[in-house]
Amino acid sequence: MKMPQKTKKKGKGDKAVDISALKTFLKRYENYCAESQSFVSPTITHSLKKRIQDGSRYLRIILSGPESSSQGSSPVLLRPLLMTIRDERYMLATDLCLWGVPLSNQDVASLAILLELRGRTSYPFIKLEVIDCGIDVWSVERLGKAVQFSQLTSITLDHNEVRDEGIQGLIQGLEGNTKLVSLSLCYCNLGPPSGTLLGNLLAQSAISELYLTGNYLQCSGAVDLITAVAEYAQEQTTEKPPEETISLGHQILEAHGQSGIHTMISGQPTAVERPATSPDRRSDKGKRKKRGRKRKDKAAPPGPWVSKLHLDNNDIDARGKEGETGLLEFSQLLSSLIRYSEEFSELDLDDNPLGELPATDILEALIERNQKKLSAERLMVIIDKSVNTKHGF
Repeated sequence: MKMPQKTKKKGKGDKAVDISALKTFLKRYENYCAESQSFVSPTITHSLKKRIQDGSRYLRIILSGPESSSQGSSPVLLRPLLMTIRDERYMLATDLCLWGVPLSNQDVASLAILLELRGRTSYPFIKLEVIDCGIDVWSVERLGKAVQFSQLTSITLDHNEVRDEGIQGLIQGLEGNTKLVSLSLCYCNLGPPSGTLLGNLLAQSAISELYLTGNYLQCSGAVDLITAVAEYAQEQTTEKPPEETISLGHQILEAHGQSGIHTMISGQPTAVERPATSPDRRSDKGKRKKRGRKRKDKAAPPGPWVSKLHLDNNDIDARGKEGETGLLEFSQLLSSLIRYSEEFSELDLDDNPLGELPATDILEALIERNQKKLSAERLMVIIDKSVNTKHGF
């Protein structure tokens, strides 16, 4: 009897990789593609062959089509991959990435069933990417329903026509979740109503990383998005704002020179001095057990948290119906979030023409945050194309 071929990666704690299982996975996938008249995904075959050769684990499954295809060629289908994963009971992969593969409602339903941990076999995917796959509102809602029964901690739905209607369906499955922490909806044609829906989601779930590049939230949507998290951050602080003021010129030099705050103009960030205690998002308020005892971190409780927020290219300016008033309201809320939120670590406002007054509000908040040494994590801010002021900020 021929024993399974195995090889072992170098390094402490690595387990042997069953090469024969990877070979069987590849062969079965190719057979299912032939039966389904599906083009064999080059990213699947390339990754599997590479891991068979070097003996590494196949953790990230990427399904995509060829860079160029002739007219009339067979499309890359999802069904052969899902059938292979089920038949092989493949339990090692953590990431499932679908890039540019057209998905029908039936495809999405089958994917949702695979993700849901209801059957005897549980596929522990923690990251799902469905990018530019042409999914509709029904499909988005179906994925949302599957999230609460899955182990997903990150979902990316970039370049799909999700629209405001799709957000409503998605949120029904995400409200109150304690697992999903990262959600990306870039270039999904989201308008101001989505700001309200996503703001409620931030306030009621464990999501703390939100990527919304290339949408149309405008001032009203952006205000509704951050109101709850900004107000909560301000309520949590017990510190008073510093009484002494600093000249704006000195503030700019201080921000660029020693703040540890990064803008595209100011250059690379420098390390911020770590405070005596680090912020802890868990409900134990920073208390830790004695050293030497191993324990698993509990899922973050639902609540108004945000650590990474990307709002670049969202038409946040004074040209909407709210005018300057709406823009200043947004900048003041954002300034509160910068001043008081210990968890806030990344902000992208690129390609939003904010103007001088909002930029000054944000700059003052960044200076104050640095002076207070609010967090162990430095706050990275990208706004270089968002403003056009005489200060060059």
